[in-house]
Amino acid sequence: MKEYTPEYLEHITGVIDNRDEDTARTELSKLHPADIAELYRDLDLEQAEFLFRLLDADQAADVLMELDEDDRHKLLSAMSSEDIAKQVIDHLDTDDAVDIIQELDEEDRDEILSHIDDVEQAGDIIDLLKYDEDTAGGLMGTEMIVVNENWSMPQCVQEMRKQAEDLDDIYYVYVVDNDYRLRGVFPLKKMITHPSVSKIKHVMELDPVSVKTDTPVDELTLDFEKYDLVAMPVVDSIGRLVGQITVDDVMDEAREQSERDYQLASGLSGDIESNDTMFHQTKARLPWLLIGMLGGIGNSLILGHFESGFALNPAMALFIPLIGGTGGNVGIQSSAIIVQGLANGSLDIKSSTKQLFKELGVGLLNACIISLLVLVYNIFALGPAQVTTVAVSLSLFAVVVFASIFGTFVPLTLERFKIDPALATGPFISITNDIIGMVIYMSISSALIAAFGTSI
Repeated sequence: MKEYTPEYLEHITGVIDNRDEDTARTELSKLHPADIAELYRDLDLEQAEFLFRLLDADQAADVLMELDEDDRHKLLSAMSSEDIAKQVIDHLDTDDAVDIIQELDEEDRDEILSHIDDVEQAGDIIDLLKYDEDTAGGLMGTEMIVVNENWSMPQCVQEMRKQAEDLDDIYYVYVVDNDYRLRGVFPLKKMITHPSVSKIKHVMELDPVSVKTDTPVDELTLDFEKYDLVAMPVVDSIGRLVGQITVDDVMDEAREQSERDYQLASGLSGDIESNDTMFHQTKARLPWLLIGMLGGIGNSLILGHFESGFALNPAMALFIPLIGGTGGNVGIQSSAIIVQGLANGSLDIKSSTKQLFKELGVGLLNACIISLLVLVYNIFALGPAQVTTVAVSLSLFAVVVFASIFGTFVPLTLERFKIDPALATGPFISITNDIIGMVIYMSISSALIAAFGTSI
């Protein structure tokens, strides 16, 4: 990614303000589409529109795909449906075209599709729009090279040349039978080493790694990483080849998923960017803040219920932050490990019982160490005969064990019900553990005070 200095940005804005189209075109010709998109983020809408109008159709389409959805929508909203179809959609691969069309209103979609001259491309786009965007079908494109297993090498080479004219990149050559079912992959090296082979099926590689159209995107990411692929064929329910997914699409989706998970874990209820409006950012942040507020009110009610205990033993109040903070930290650690395991495929629902027992063991070990250290501290700070000395250690032990199990159980349960487990790594775990931790601490303290008074 090109780094833009303040001097360069000042130069570009000066060119735009002077409406110097020739200089602007010269500068744009030196830049990669991703760098132009980066430049757009430092310009206002009027300046960005001026530069966008100077791009050729192919370059404009590539730049649009590099922009954030909000920035892309602003530029597209200034274009007519016909211009979007002819100047953008016609110059994109089907998977990228689908991504853009999915962001538009239903009425705009139909109007844009009606302006696409290539009927075959329009048909492919309509077919792809039927798939869920979070599945292989919603991510795939239809641009690829396909040969028949019964073709001879000369026939195959001739057909490959014809198909390659419409492609930007060639990843694999897929081999199908007469019913278009995927049979194998034809390595380009075989064109050189076996130039006179009678049929392609004699030299193709059988059983290539493939996915079905309804395969979730997170599984695709694991497959690409596991098999070190740059592209993967997509088949329908009966094994017919319907498309191809490339590694750049998977990387983009993985990045977006990572951002969504991070925002969920941070207590953000919507997909937001730093340049979003204050209202949009407030709307995304406020729900979990309100839930946190309710959790705080719940804690205050719990503490109010045990007010008499504080009157008898004021030292109890000193350790409330310790109990709440420790429980929250332990719960987040446990849930983070589970969410990470579910995300990278090292953990699944089948092994959930084993993982629960493992986290129980870890929780018990941590609880013993932490409660023992606090016990030693309180013996010197408060004295060995104080109820608080014992109550804090017993409460910490119980809270750490509970938080370990709860932090493990919640994301596994969410995964079982097809809910994003990343939801369990943020405020939800912290708030719940705070409340339960207070109940445990105040209950143990009150029970000991009722049995022994303030001193044992």
